[in-house]
Amino acid sequence: MKPANPAHEAPADAAARRGIAPVICYPVEGMPRPDPAPYHAARAGWERVGEHLVPPREALCFDVPAGHFFRITSVEGPQVGDLNLWSAADLTERFFSGKTRALHGTHLSTGDRMWSSLPFLREMAVITEDTLDWYGFDAFGGSVHDVIGTRCDPYTHNLLSGGQYHHCCHSNLTRALAGRTGLPLAEAERHVHDVLNVFMCTGFTRDTGQYFMKASPVRPGDYLEFFANIDLIGGLSACPGGDCSSEHSSDQAACHPLLVEVFRPKAPPEGWPGAVANGYDRSHGAAGG
Repeated sequence: MKPANPAHEAPADAAARRGIAPVICYPVEGMPRPDPAPYHAARAGWERVGEHLVPPREALCFDVPAGHFFRITSVEGPQVGDLNLWSAADLTERFFSGKTRALHGTHLSTGDRMWSSLPFLREMAVITEDTLDWYGFDAFGGSVHDVIGTRCDPYTHNLLSGGQYHHCCHSNLTRALAGRTGLPLAEAERHVHDVLNVFMCTGFTRDTGQYFMKASPVRPGDYLEFFANIDLIGGLSACPGGDCSSEHSSDQAACHPLLVEVFRPKAPPEGWPGAVANGYDRSHGAAGG
């Protein structure tokens, strides 16, 4: 956060320095954007093969084979969720929120992809429908489904408030992954990572640049839908902040379950390339590489 009263005077050319036009770090125009039509067509006759109800202030893991859809739906009341994704074949390949943010922006919607961590960097999943796409960006700069927040965690809670609170999304996901894999808690925790904040409405304040949250616009029946490009393990926490209108990481907020459904299409979407490995050779410029 920038100081309100800087210790150094602005130089004579300060206005010129500030006035330099920005340059997009990662232009994506050359990277084809998925066409939603084949994914929508593939829903015809699909079969629901999994259903998981994530309890309030808890998390569950679920499996999504490559070529399947999964959908996260608001039920009973407004609720945000923290989503982790792992490759079912290797937990070290996991959702890379930072690179996803750099490629697609601070908030995701239909057609955006969820990219995996280095050295893999490939499409784990693509968002195929978002019933909150109408929200856009509001007057405060807020939008939904962000990849800027890290997840609520008990360490930050202890730092700011003291005490031992165990239903932060980080702990929820740790318990869920340990239960799914049989790993000890300490080992499972190492695989929990920065999230996609499903349904959460967030942004940065204009004056201080601080991360903010506000009441989610999600209502029962709203959903965010994905298509899995590789075999996935998903982890979803129903955040203890509820709709994140005021309380966060506490038992005070009204919280509701989230529904996860997995669907198997009769046939893959037309033109689906399957899991495409990243083309970098990993030689890193070393001699003999």
